[in-house]
Amino acid sequence: MANVVLEFRAAAGDSEPQTRPLLVVGQLGNLQQINWTQVKGKLQPAVSKEIWQSALGALNPNPTDSCPLYLSYATVAALPSRVSRHNSPSSAHFLTRLVRTCLPAGNSRCILIVCDRSDVFASACAIARAFPLFSRRSTSSRRTEKKHVTVEFITVGQDNGPLELSTLQCISNAADGVRLAARIVDSPCSEMNTDHFLEEIRAVGNDLGITPTVIRGEELNQRGFGGIYGVGKAAEHPPALAVLSHTPSGATQTIAWVGKGIVYDTGGLSIKGKTTMPGMKRDCGGAAAILGAFKAAVKQGFKDNLHAVFCLAENAVGPAATRPDDIHTLYSGKTVEINNTDAEGRLVLSDGVVYASKDLSADIILDMATLTGAQGISTGKYHAAVMTNSEEWEAACVRAGRSSGDLAHPLVYCPELHFSEFTSAVADMKNSVADRENAQSSCAGLFIGSHLGFDWPGVWVHVDIASPVHAGERATGFGVALLLALFGQASEDLLLNMVSPLGFAAAADQSADQMERDSKRRRLI
Repeated sequence: MANVVLEFRAAAGDSEPQTRPLLVVGQLGNLQQINWTQVKGKLQPAVSKEIWQSALGALNPNPTDSCPLYLSYATVAALPSRVSRHNSPSSAHFLTRLVRTCLPAGNSRCILIVCDRSDVFASACAIARAFPLFSRRSTSSRRTEKKHVTVEFITVGQDNGPLELSTLQCISNAADGVRLAARIVDSPCSEMNTDHFLEEIRAVGNDLGITPTVIRGEELNQRGFGGIYGVGKAAEHPPALAVLSHTPSGATQTIAWVGKGIVYDTGGLSIKGKTTMPGMKRDCGGAAAILGAFKAAVKQGFKDNLHAVFCLAENAVGPAATRPDDIHTLYSGKTVEINNTDAEGRLVLSDGVVYASKDLSADIILDMATLTGAQGISTGKYHAAVMTNSEEWEAACVRAGRSSGDLAHPLVYCPELHFSEFTSAVADMKNSVADRENAQSSCAGLFIGSHLGFDWPGVWVHVDIASPVHAGERATGFGVALLLALFGQASEDLLLNMVSPLGFAAAADQSADQMERDSKRRRLI
């Protein structure tokens, strides 16, 4: 998969399956809507119209199903016919699985997706997840030729024409962002330490014509970033706060995405065990997602000020490591008594969100992080956990999750009941809760929000992606599609407008009164 070139085309062209193996996939009802003339050029002469119709009749998705059309060269697969209200109508997770398991082998292959136009964005991102870029298998390093996968969409329903060039460019950039994020998360710390991550940030900056701002090492300490510095000071490669800023003329608001970039998390002196430490290369998943989403968002024309803030550190063990009982002063000016060095993500993010507020004057701040193991217990392996000071944005996150395939579900937001978990006798707060059975994921998010202040007038959104950031031992690139959809109304791109929580489809469903009441929310989203 690492040497696969993924290409989206309006028309993939005709070719018989022996020359270019084919996977046709969609909901059974959608597959039954298309005409034989739309697929015969990719199937004949090996597959006749009768075989095609017989295969469709044999499909019985529960929740998915597949049927070979011709030996191992052509397959048709069906997605679930219905999904629950907490799933994406695109069945994005099932689509990724079907592509991984049903796409025939070959150096040049084709995927034909049959779906509603509203599911094109989520489907493209789901396909991208099936083709990870990182591999250090010896066979991969010896193979020099690239494999090509061409993806064509057949849209059904009212708006069933071919995809426009602008739409193809959008889904291509989104897919590249997903694969970039997954590659960073899959890379071990020996190849993705803070130095390497800064190189990735600079590479994206060069591509976009943006020079990043970097505050690093002792300068962090001198300027008061006690969270980032305290977490990363024991590592060989120093911690850093890096910022990519897109500031177009005519912007009416400022948005900041703040990513947790712990390139490896040993737990520090509160060290993890031998079974829980493997996989901690993924603790930079929030920062990786923000980098991939920022690149795609700017390329598609982001109309407002957008800052990507990366809080980079390695939580290492060494003579200079933070000790339990140490007290750090964070960028907010608040003091934190460390009672668990393995609760480090909230420390770096607290510095990041306050920097976004104080130095970047952000109106909307979203932080994204692989923050808590408890997230997987709270909302599971597929749904990110979302907490925000805005009820409107909570609902928007859930809708954006459904339209993007990066599912999200709310956490409890109740600081007046939960923040007392961080009470300290000698500092403003501790960094870990007293009662680990009391809404751990919510409390972790509240720690970050407390440094902005619970009365902060802007919109603050916290997204915990600890479990969805990977599926098994592979990264998913989770978060890229969610960010692009959530902030789609700030884009010049029509497809991102459509999948936005308050895009064309959502606006059409609202009454005039509701639209008037939501005018401020529309502006923000």
